[in-house]
Amino acid sequence: MIREKVKDLWKLCFNDSEEFTEMYFHLRYNNDTNIAIQSGEAVIAALQMLPYPMTFEGKDIHTSYISGACTHPDYRNRGVMHELLAQAFARMLHHNVALSTLIPAEPWLFDYYARSGYAPVFRYAEKTFIASGTPAANTGLTLDMSAEYTEKKYEYLNRKLRKRSFCIQHTKEDFQVVIADLQLERGFICTLNNEEEITTLAVVYPTEKNNWHIGEIVSDTPETEALLLQHICQRLNLPSVRVLVPPATGESHLLGMARIINAETILQLYATAHPEQELNIHLTDEQLSANNGYYYLNNGKCINSAKRLPGSHLALTIGELTEKIFATTNPYMSLMLN
Repeated sequence: MIREKVKDLWKLCFNDSEEFTEMYFHLRYNNDTNIAIQSGEAVIAALQMLPYPMTFEGKDIHTSYISGACTHPDYRNRGVMHELLAQAFARMLHHNVALSTLIPAEPWLFDYYARSGYAPVFRYAEKTFIASGTPAANTGLTLDMSAEYTEKKYEYLNRKLRKRSFCIQHTKEDFQVVIADLQLERGFICTLNNEEEITTLAVVYPTEKNNWHIGEIVSDTPETEALLLQHICQRLNLPSVRVLVPPATGESHLLGMARIINAETILQLYATAHPEQELNIHLTDEQLSANNGYYYLNNGKCINSAKRLPGSHLALTIGELTEKIFATTNPYMSLMLN
């Protein structure tokens, strides 16, 4: 069975716990999202293409997150993964996926994936919340700290995340996987509640040496956010806690990469949002020949032509186009089990 063969390869290539591996293959893996290369009966390379919605220029687009990309040690450095990615891109294009994303497991992999058209565009920032010496104020809001899934928690998180531009979104099913992973790690979903209504939500992960960090926090007001963080520090006996947030101005850290799969779709959305932009692009894509050609952006429209029209053109690879499109947008992803 292909699932068991992919799982065996996963165990050979990754150092994940048995509990995490079983959870992943029970809740996240399915044969429809998996793609593999075999040698005889053996699976020698595999990856999963996990679907995620993304807010992009005021619209929703389909994205595909590369998970579990691995090659058997005996077949590495032979171009097997490069070929598998090319096959994955073709399948994504067929299924109307506009963008592929991933988080490299090691720093050197950023250069590796760049060779397949990915660009480093997803970043995050950190802030440190320092607890005050006094207990959290009694505001009539109630605190809940648990790792249990509820519809209210998902609906609140989803409503807040959807207000972010250029942000990977989480389906209800995916949030349930996030909760399962949180339970394995002994983390919490923390909420402040005004009677039945959530006013602030944080996803709290343990780290080494009894430290904790906030992987995601959304709130109605800055005041309720600060109050929840104060409650968390108080409950966990922490002087401070590290909070991961979307990048703004100031220092940020590189997290993940994106690759345009359907150039025409992305460029039309970009043109609609930026009608003042006039661009003539000569695009080359070594893995997806369907993207090769000439693109003309003018008055909010994008025209794709196999034939070059008169005038100067900006020559871009698919990776360079991805970087250009996202250069000023601060795209963000969180809760990706990375």
